[in-house]
Amino acid sequence: MSLKRELESGAFVITAEICPPRGTDTSQFLEKARLLKGRIAAANVTDNQRAVMRLSSLACSKLLLDEGIEPVFQVTCRDRNRLALQSDIMGAWALGIKNILALTGDHVSAGDHCSAKAVFDLDSVQLVQLINTLNKGTNMNNAPLRGSTGFLIGAVVAPEADPWEPEEIKFEKKIAAGASFFQTQALFDMEGFKRFFEYAERFNVKVLGGLLLLKSAKMAHYLNEKVAGVTVPQALIDELEAAPDQLEKGIEIAGRQLKELKKFCHGAHIMAIGNEESVLRIIDK
Repeated sequence: MSLKRELESGAFVITAEICPPRGTDTSQFLEKARLLKGRIAAANVTDNQRAVMRLSSLACSKLLLDEGIEPVFQVTCRDRNRLALQSDIMGAWALGIKNILALTGDHVSAGDHCSAKAVFDLDSVQLVQLINTLNKGTNMNNAPLRGSTGFLIGAVVAPEADPWEPEEIKFEKKIAAGASFFQTQALFDMEGFKRFFEYAERFNVKVLGGLLLLKSAKMAHYLNEKVAGVTVPQALIDELEAAPDQLEKGIEIAGRQLKELKKFCHGAHIMAIGNEESVLRIIDK
């Protein structure tokens, strides 16, 4: 079943991220993907996540498709101008990819090629609008296409952003631009997310709560210090620090969060960041 049909069915939908390799050897990438086959509705393929150079999201999305795994092709504004964005997006559709997630992208200063020139020709709202335009059969200059796209358009929202008001404006702009589903940034304040979800239900969109696997207390501290819009509560950090096996505790925490999301949300998006094999254990818990 396609991701679109899964979302429309009303079932609780689980997606997960798979990071492309830092080279052309795709054996481990595919091995991890095969573990998740049949257990998740779709797999997001990240686009040079954290501005670290990896094999292209487009190529890896096609590899997943060939394995019978529904891909979500992630596209960022950081690396391409509007010409390249349109070309790659149409190319993805021509290859049979049906789902796309539009993101701004982490700045190059966060990655492994700090001297690279960031593009940001469009922002994430404009990127959603661009994809919607291609779906309707024209390019950004309103010239008709010889064959349109038909993507299920996704976007990102950070419910724990502080201040919230700018994020709220972007969320509603993305909906107006054509986004039909959202995967959130990492969630740790579940009560706060419930309030956001009640607000989001006023719109005709699906929301998948983002679950980030905390591998260690050190990682949690890093998130609090370096990643905007993500706050790991001290209580969870204390749990991790007290655990004899911090990764195991992180899997347990994510399992608890997933169980809570199933009570009210449309679904969950699991981000294990290189520990994709742990996704199955989170689901099982």
